[in-house]
Formats: sequence, C-alpha cells, structure tokens
Amino acid sequence: MSVLTRDEAQTRAQFLDVERYTIALDLTTGEEAFDSVTAIRFTARAAGDTFVEVKPATLRSISLDGHPLDPALLDGNRYPLTGLTAGPHELHIDAAMHYSRTGEGMHRFTDPTDGETYVYTQLFMEDVQRVFAAFDQPDLKSVFAIDVTAPEGWTVLGNGVAEHTGQGRWTIAPTPLISTYLVAIAAGPWHSVTTEHAGLPFGIHCRRSLAPYLDADADEILDITRACYDRYHEKFDEPYPFDSYDQAFVPEFNAGAMENPGLVTFRDEFVYRSAVTDTERQTRAMVIAHEMAHMWFGDLVTLTWWDDIWLNESFAEYMGYQTLTEATRFTDTWVDFGVARKGWGYDADQRPSTHPVAPDPDAVPDTASALLNFDGISYAKGASALRQLVAWLGEKDFLAGINAHFARHRFANATLADFIDNLASATDRDVHAWAEQWLRTTGIDTLTAETGTPEPAAAPNAPNGNGNGHGNGQSWSLTVTRDGSRPHRITVGAYDHALGTQAGPGHLALRDRFEIDVPGDGTPTIRPGRRPALVVLNDGDLTYAKVRLDTASWDTVLTGLSGIPDALTRAVLWNTARDMVRDGELDPATYLATARTHLPHESDLALVQGVLSFAAGQIAARYVAPENRPGALATLTDLCRDLIRRTEDGSNPGLRLIAVRHFIDAATQPDTLRTWLDEDTVHGGPELDPELRWRILTRLAVLGATDETTIAAALEADPSATGREGAARCRAALPTPEAKAAAWDALFTDDTLSNYLFTATAQGFWQPGQEELTGDYVPRFYPEATALAARRGPAIAEAAGRHAFPAYAVDAESLATGTRALEDPALIPALRRKLVDQLDDLRRALAVRTSADR
Repeated sequence: MSVLTRDEAQTRAQFLDVERYTIALDLTTGEEAFDSVTAIRFTARAAGDTFVEVKPATLRSISLDGHPLDPALLDGNRYPLTGLTAGPHELHIDAAMHYSRTGEGMHRFTDPTDGETYVYTQLFMEDVQRVFAAFDQPDLKSVFAIDVTAPEGWTVLGNGVAEHTGQGRWTIAPTPLISTYLVAIAAGPWHSVTTEHAGLPFGIHCRRSLAPYLDADADEILDITRACYDRYHEKFDEPYPFDSYDQAFVPEFNAGAMENPGLVTFRDEFVYRSAVTDTERQTRAMVIAHEMAHMWFGDLVTLTWWDDIWLNESFAEYMGYQTLTEATRFTDTWVDFGVARKGWGYDADQRPSTHPVAPDPDAVPDTASALLNFDGISYAKGASALRQLVAWLGEKDFLAGINAHFARHRFANATLADFIDNLASATDRDVHAWAEQWLRTTGIDTLTAETGTPEPAAAPNAPNGNGNGHGNGQSWSLTVTRDGSRPHRITVGAYDHALGTQAGPGHLALRDRFEIDVPGDGTPTIRPGRRPALVVLNDGDLTYAKVRLDTASWDTVLTGLSGIPDALTRAVLWNTARDMVRDGELDPATYLATARTHLPHESDLALVQGVLSFAAGQIAARYVAPENRPGALATLTDLCRDLIRRTEDGSNPGLRLIAVRHFIDAATQPDTLRTWLDEDTVHGGPELDPELRWRILTRLAVLGATDETTIAAALEADPSATGREGAARCRAALPTPEAKAAAWDALFTDDTLSNYLFTATAQGFWQPGQEELTGDYVPRFYPEATALAARRGPAIAEAAGRHAFPAYAVDAESLATGTRALEDPALIPALRRKLVDQLDDLRRALAVRTSADR
C-alpha cells in the first residue's frame, strides 16, 4: 500500500476542492465485511490527474460523472483519476470493506459476556480508506453526510445527531467542514445515559455488559464534561462548533481516546469494573478534558500536514491538565503530570529517535513517518513547553493569541507559522524567537545549582531583612549553570529544617520562593539569611529541564524528602532522583532505600504510584543484576506492607489499593497471595474484585504456583473481555516450555488474536526471573516480529515492539542481536521506531547495571 507524501498532499490540495461526501454503510452483511457506498462531490481547479484512496475487500464498481470506470485499475490503495476537466465532478464508489480486529478502520468486537456485537471506527492518519473512499488528507476538509443500516436493536452514533428512520436505518446529521480522519461511527446495542447541557444533547455510551459500572460513575463523568465545557467557553471566544457531544467507551481501543467531533471515543477500561484510586479517576477526567479541548484545537482548526501534530496534542495535553485544575475537584493535576507524564517526554527526548516538538516539514515527508511522532515529545514535552510559554507570556496574552487563531482559521487548516503569528499578535514579546529555541530544538537542558556565601562586598546588594528571621546581615548566593540552549523562567524554592516546631523533626519549611531567568547575566543571585538546608530549582515545575541540586541540598533530600510540604515540589525531586538513576549518577539501591524511607509517609497518590512503578518496572525488573533482584523485591514488599499497615483504619483506600497491587506484583512467595485468593479478600480489605483476582493469579503463574485448571476455572467465573485477557496473560506467564511455546505461536504464527489479546499474551510471556526459559526466544523475536508487522500492519507492529520485545534480557548479546536486526530492510517504520527506542532503553539499563557494579 502506498503512503501519502507531503508533496502529493500539497499538489492535490492545490488541485481539488472537496465539497461533500455522501456515504451509505451497511453493517448487516456478515461478520467479516460490510458494504460501503460513497459519492464524492469535488471540483478540479484545472484540468489534470489525481487519485482517490480506498482499501476494499472488493471494489464492485466505480464511476465518474455517471461514466463507469474499470475497478481493475485500483493500484494498492489508490485509484487513478486521469484526464479530469476543470470544474465540478461526482465520483461514486461501491465496495465491500473488511472489518478490523486490530483497532484500525472499522473494528468489530463480540462481547464474550453476553454475545453482543459492537463496531466503531478509528480513522486516524490513513485508516479512513478502510471504511470509505476518500481524498484522504487533513487539509481537504468537507461536509460528510452518512446513512447507516444496522441490525435491529442497535443504536448508531456519529459526528452529528443520529435519527433512526426505521428498519435499522439511521441518518446522521451532515457535519460542518471537517477532515477525513475525524469522521466517526459507533454502532451496537449500546447502553446510554443522556442529558442536555447548554442547549445541546450530551450522551455517554458503553457496552451493555458494562452498564452497571457506567451508571455508577455517570454523574461524575457528566459533571466533569459539563464543567470542562463551561470552562472552555470562558476561555475561548468561539462557541463549541458541533451539534451534540457524545462520549462512547468502546472495546479494544488502541489509544486512550480519539477527538472525533461530536463523538469522542475512549478505551472502555475507563468504565471501571474494579476499584480504582482517585488518581485514576483524575486521569479519566483529564482525558475527558483533553479530548474536549480538541474540539477547538484539532477539529475546528486542523493541522495542514502531519508535521504539526504537536499543535493538536500539546495544546490538548496542556489544556486538559490546566482546565481540570481550574474547573473540577481535581486541583493537583500537575503533580500527576510531573510524575507520570513528564518522564515520558524526558525519556523520549534522550533516545536516538528524538525530534523537535515542531519538526521541520521535510522531516515528516509522508504519513508513515508522521505516525512515529505520537510520542512523549508531541504530548508531554510539548505541553511542558506551552506551560513554560504561559509562565513567560502570561495567560491573558496566551489566550488572546489562541482566540485570534481560532477566529482566523475556523473550519479550516493552519500551520505552526500561523499559530506563532497569532500568538505574536497578542504580545510585545518575541514569540518567534521563543518558538525557535523551544519548538525547533531537541534534547533536554540540565540546570545545576551551586550555592555558597557571597563575598562581603556583595552582601549590601542583597534584599533587606523581611521579618523571616534571616535578615541578620547574613546572605547566601545561588548560581545556576545551564547545559543546553533554551531560556527558562523558573521558580526557586528555599527550605529550612523546621526543628522545634509543631511539624516535628524532619519537616522542611518554605523560607522563600523567587523567580529567576536562566541564563542570567552571570551574576549570582544573592538572598538574605543563612544558606537554606534545601534549594530546589524549578520549584512548581513550570519548565522542562533536568535539575541537579547542590551537594548539601541533595543530602537534605535523601533524609527529608517526605517532610517537604508541597506535593509538586516532591514530584520535582523524585523526578530528579529518577533522572539520576537513569543517567548512572545515583545507585538504584539508593533510590530504593529512599523510597523505603519516605513513601510510608507520602500522602499524594500520584507520587506513591509513580515512584513504585519506576522502582518495580525499571529498577527491580531491569536495572539491578539478577542476583540482586530478590533483595530489591524484598524492599518493595516490605515497603508495601508498611503502607498496608498504615491504612488498616480505612482512612485512605486509594493508598491501600496501590500498596496491595504492588505487593502482589513484587511477591516472591505464593503463600500470602494464595490466602487472599482463597478467602477472596485482603485481610483488612479490600475484598477481591476482578482486577485484583487476575493480578494475583498472574503473579502466581509467574511463580509457578498455579496451573491451567485454575486459570480455566477463573475464566469460567469471569468470562468477560478483561477475563479473557487475564487468562491469556496468565497462560503466557506460566514457567513451562509448553506454555511459552503456545504463547509464542499465538503471538507470531496464528494471526487471529485481536489487538488486546495480543498485548495481554505478550505481557505475560516475558518475565524477570524466567530468562533461562525464554532465552532462546530472544533472537527469534526480531525476524518473527518483522514478518508479523508486515502481515498485520502498524497497530500490531506497535504492540509487538512495545509489549513483545525481550525487555528483561539485559545483556550485551541481546543488545548486539537487536542492533543487527535494525539493518533488516523489511522492517516497517512503526516497528523500526519501537525497536530503536527499546534498544536504547536496553542500552541504558545495561549501562546502569555496569555503573552500579563499580
């Protein structure tokens, strides 16, 4: 199949105007394919040739202006339209299209709980061609009018209000001008909760088997939706541009969500079957806010070409966190961003595959290369850059520029240059220079603090005493050095030990916060009083940079981290520790010891979850040598026991749940887990729900403490989709040659696994501590994953590269094998990118182990 190049898209956009698509989809024709009939009205601005894209199972007929064309001329996914005359034309295409099992195009899913079937579209990038014929590029916006024939008893959802006209036929209100990739359909016997807000119909939808769980959270989901909608209308001058707002929680969805106008699709794990923490509820709320921001930035105003995907995602990421903080009960969202999302950006920015937030257009020559940029840079780093921009520019000017952007490009397309010009129109600051330094460069700056005592001659320049007990003629100095090229406006926090106060020993009290620009004029910053016990750069986390503390401050962190009063400050310092481990500057054992000391006193759930995830998923699983892994796991289980004891009174169920989950994952002996499973409860709570049962059973499988009979019985008790995934994960985790062979065959030979079952099987297959059992599969992975990706496409390629990669084979031979595999010309871009990233992470893990052994 041909990918669309940027040059081809520019040529076609100059040649065509596309006025309207009239589409008829018939979903009643069987389980493997559906019918798609499309009429496209377009105008050629001059005589010439072009092409239309379609990926049919069967192309039955095609005609132009009433004249039949030869279906045999279809070349891959392109049908040539030659000899077009200047003026209006109408193209008709009648095709049968394959349903998808990989989350691309029209995905079809049958719920094992009740046998009901659901279909939905995910048309991002090039996948509209799997559903209907189109001139498929973002800057050929058009009106879309869609009719759907569905089985009786189904509900059809679309970008506009859908009307049931009888006998399974549905008509969806024509859209305003939108891009092809934003068209959406979701059909099935949905369970729906509907309401009205601001004169518009709002709805949330899920599979019938999830109805009780959606109903339990419906008020929360709709309250978040309404609050975000109202807050965006306070921020934006342009009103919401579509006729309704539906949110459908759909099965086996590859992304977190998709911003289809009027019909946002979410992965239905956000409909919680089991207990979750408040941080997880906050994450769901953030995704709701993120996707709603796209209605303006992405849908109303859309990128011209995929090099500007960051404009969509960075804006929605920033707005999602910020608006949630302003408009809902979730007021500490930036803590979660700092500890959970920012590391994603930092990691991506240190790999060979790094790229600018706003890459040069020539670096995104086609759609295959564009797909690779949906990463931590386009989301987390871009949002961090916008947060720094707002700190530098001021929110008033930032929003004025955004509103100018919406007004000038509504229902059209725009570029980075348009965006920067509109921001510049609202301020006297040099936004163009800022963009060059922040958006066109790669890598992470490192800011390092040096503190000292100024020369006596410098002291008179210090501020006078301010009544905080430090204006006694003493002063201290701060010098910040920058390894990098970007300007930073940062807050510095100065903290003292609060001995002899009601806070108790170990508590740190904020003495002073002040802002500085980095780089400065070369003159140290002088502040009154003795040198603080702790000086924190980027306090408040308003910039994107690594931070390194002075020696005395770092010693204070190791002993007093949990005594710092602000969770966002603690997040900055935990990120510093994480960076130092990854860079070989902090022994992994010291990180574990710091977590062991301070997490029992931590109150912020996002921090506890983030620190434990890094400690378990990276340090214990990859960064420590195999002979040291039992000790690392013992540290984690001891830590989790402390947290479980701390929460026995029921005062913090979210913290207890995190501790129980991580205790299960780190357990090296099966006895406690078997007791919990047999009694169907953790002593003192919580009672086991499906998620905890499958988590325990997975760990027992890894330990060789369960068998196929028990797994089959668990699946019979929970025959849901997540139950099937849990069983697949358990079976692949069993430490027997037969189990590994069966799982490998399911992954790489039998191409019938859906995207979610593939992921679950891959997650179970590779386990730390099973290296002898899986060692022979390491060299097999590369050629077999390459062939799999070629057969099954980018979504499965991404899943294979992310989840089926031998991440725990941390040795030089494994790294050399993978590096040689990158030379294979058969690698498709999606898999090559994942392998480049995974191998760099493997190289880093090997370096961390080596530095820790010195």
